[in-house]
Amino acid sequence: MKAIHLTDRFFWAFGGLVVLFVICFWVPVLLPGAQAIFVLLLAIVILDGLLLFGKNMEVSAARQTPKIMGLGDDNPIKVRMENASSLPLSIRLIDELPVQFQRRDFEYRISLGSDASETLHYDLRPVERGQYTFGDLNLFLSSPIGLLERRWIVPAEAAVPVYPSVLQMKQLELRALDRIAQHPGIKKIRRIGHSYEFEQIKNYVRGDDYRSINWKASSRRGTLMVNQYEDERSQQIYSIIDKSRVMKMPFEGLSLMDYAVNASLAISNIALKKYDRAGLITFSDKIGATVKADSKATQLNKILNALYAEQERQVEANYELLYYAARKLIAGRSMILLYTNFESRFALERALPFLRRINRTHLLVVIFFENTEIRTFIEEEATHIEDIYLQTVARKYLNEKAQMVQQLRQYGIQAVLTRPEDLSVNTVNKYLELKSRGLI
Repeated sequence: MKAIHLTDRFFWAFGGLVVLFVICFWVPVLLPGAQAIFVLLLAIVILDGLLLFGKNMEVSAARQTPKIMGLGDDNPIKVRMENASSLPLSIRLIDELPVQFQRRDFEYRISLGSDASETLHYDLRPVERGQYTFGDLNLFLSSPIGLLERRWIVPAEAAVPVYPSVLQMKQLELRALDRIAQHPGIKKIRRIGHSYEFEQIKNYVRGDDYRSINWKASSRRGTLMVNQYEDERSQQIYSIIDKSRVMKMPFEGLSLMDYAVNASLAISNIALKKYDRAGLITFSDKIGATVKADSKATQLNKILNALYAEQERQVEANYELLYYAARKLIAGRSMILLYTNFESRFALERALPFLRRINRTHLLVVIFFENTEIRTFIEEEATHIEDIYLQTVARKYLNEKAQMVQQLRQYGIQAVLTRPEDLSVNTVNKYLELKSRGLI
């Protein structure tokens, strides 16, 4: 009996019959007709049940999910349904999605003819890392009569982990390493001067920098020769993520820490492709995951697994601890990409002494976030005096953020103020810029 469900058509039919019986109180001559309709409807309901619960009823379904889902990506899900019975069916599909999505209105309706099949496609966008558990597939089958539905449960429980976005990582890799195509977001960085990695002496061709001419080699060969350089390699690039409470602020479903997680994976991949060594450190009131900078083939997978397990903490960040960790864990001069957030000048001034100390021995890049909600509020039209006052306060807040960038640069600290959705692109641009300038 639990598998039997009544449809809207059933209630409309019997609701109309009830109205007809009520009318029979004033028009008794209609009573025999109403009774006949009642018996006919009961017979149709029984026939509908026999069709749905017959031995020849055979329906199958299967869900196809990716092995892993990407954080903040639209991940494709497929559900294939087959009707192997001789009866055409209308199917209402309810997929038991993971609880993290909190969707209670997920429903698809399709019609399948006899011996027919169809594949449904839909996307899921997870905004939290972790294990996502799918439940069963619930198929509600109805015949062409449509008075009853049969609930057909297909066991399809499956667990899929949500990792930092590998898709975004691959997209940025293609944009950053493609020297010919023009891609939006990634800037073409003009190289300033030379790196210190000498590659070879080659014949001069039109367009070579005349400042690279090797006059001694030219005099020996009797023709112009130029020195050719290549990018310096094996430099250490550390992504340091602040996972304190300031990174829990959500924008478009993702927290600031999740944006930093995706950006760290992307920049680590590009650094490895550039033959640098990538590493990772997370911190709050204590040091979290640490991955020593390396360029081995397994390094990116180590960073990916470390980022997958990290979670925000409801505490303040300890920058003094970060300074001592940088001294102990990071050997040699490195580029440090620090993902954090400062909501006031006071918060920056508390951390500034330790940031300056780190910058003395490393190339420190402080990356923090612009509040896009406040930016959107400022751009709205003010209709009341109160709105003008609030927008003035909001502009003061954004100006304070810009002043923080200037204050960091005054002390020789590289700073990037970015919208959360542009974090990965701006981080890659900064890395390519500093590498082209030979600062690391």
